[in-house]
Amino acid sequence: MFFLIYFAFIVLIPLWAQMKVKNTFAKFSRVPSASYRTGAEIARAILNANRLYDVGIEEGRGFLSDHYDPRTKTVRLSPENYHGHSIAAAAVAAHECGHAIQDSDGYTFLRFRSALVPVANFGSNVSWILIMIGIFAQAANMLLLGIIFMAAAVLFQIITLPVEFNASSRAMNQVMSLGLITHKEEREAKKVLNAAALTYVAAAAVAVLELLRLVLIFTGMNRNNE
Repeated sequence: MFFLIYFAFIVLIPLWAQMKVKNTFAKFSRVPSASYRTGAEIARAILNANRLYDVGIEEGRGFLSDHYDPRTKTVRLSPENYHGHSIAAAAVAAHECGHAIQDSDGYTFLRFRSALVPVANFGSNVSWILIMIGIFAQAANMLLLGIIFMAAAVLFQIITLPVEFNASSRAMNQVMSLGLITHKEEREAKKVLNAAALTYVAAAAVAVLELLRLVLIFTGMNRNNE
């Protein structure tokens, strides 16, 4: 019964977060901003104001596929945000520019996260293979190795939180100081960014819970082998 509740919990948290961000985005994507600038125009205004003329802006593919690529110095906005004139488009575009500003400033957590990418990717791909072998073969050392690799991926999720929250903070500072949204629109833009942040919080929470569960399995396995 406990495990049924646990698995329901780790499934429901991400689903709730995804529904929250989709519903919030859908609501405010229908509300045009007072400036009526597209997301691409908002992004260019922020980048130019911060003298980031070398950072490009491209139209990406897929719903809410918005991201900043530090390798190519490019802000990629999903079609609805690249062309959209809404408060949601302005908030998301500003957020991705927040990452570009972090990159320019040498923001510590962003650098740390970037350095963790290859380790986290390797860990997430290999960890579950080692974990399953360790559990089914009752091989504690193999399970421990899988947990260590998984911990690297979990650390990446945790480091992502300050990166995302800081980018949102920078985004709000930019759109307000540059007059890209009005004071009346500030609350709505924050709702969009806060909803998006929930997905990262949910992912980190689930990852930590799963890691703790595996640690408990490992300690129980060790106890049985004594």
